[in-house]
Amino acid sequence: MHEFSIEREVILPVDPEQVFAAITTGTAGWMFPTGGDPDIDANDSTNNPVKAWEPPNRLAIRQEADGWFNALEYLIEARDGGTASLRYVHSGIFVDDWDNQYDGASKHTDFYLHSLGEYLRHFAGRPVTYVSADGPPASGTPDALTTLRRALGVDSAARVGDRITIDVPGSTPVDAEVDYTNEYFLGLRSAETLYRFYGRNNFGGTVDAAHHFFTDEIDHVATQLAWQNWLDNIYA
Repeated sequence: MHEFSIEREVILPVDPEQVFAAITTGTAGWMFPTGGDPDIDANDSTNNPVKAWEPPNRLAIRQEADGWFNALEYLIEARDGGTASLRYVHSGIFVDDWDNQYDGASKHTDFYLHSLGEYLRHFAGRPVTYVSADGPPASGTPDALTTLRRALGVDSAARVGDRITIDVPGSTPVDAEVDYTNEYFLGLRSAETLYRFYGRNNFGGTVDAAHHFFTDEIDHVATQLAWQNWLDNIYA
């Protein structure tokens, strides 16, 4: 077992109160899973993973068992112009394959923090429905994310800001633009949705989808089934 620490600092386009709300209410269950109940006194409860609850400047989460732990800390400070800085620290213990797990967690962190910024810029405070689908075993090959990009019509030369149409059977075609792209992840943003694609094939997993729909007009079951079928079909 080896301990790790991943640290980032980003500037976000809103005040600290809005950042704290984004990581603790409404979006917390899907953007930054934290667990715990803030209504319990974090300083007095050993069973609550919330170890510090100091709005709007600090949130600390720690889960541990049998020598293992996983901890998240968010330190938020006001900056000029109505912006805020977020210092994010993720620490813990990896039991197996330390290098691969650290590399994957580090790269995921960058994508998650980017998605937080996109949420705050475009969707803050709106109701959200989270829809996820895991790729089949066939999406665990080295070229699996390339297959997904090709199916979406996003080629390897695509850049942030490029426009595409997302056309998934069972869903209405949607105009979107690329908001994040590298060899590990792909992010697309429409007027009502953040579409997130994770190339976890690079870290021993599969290519997965996890989308955030900021509209009340969404059928969760039908939408999830449509994306699951789409993933299964492109890797069939």
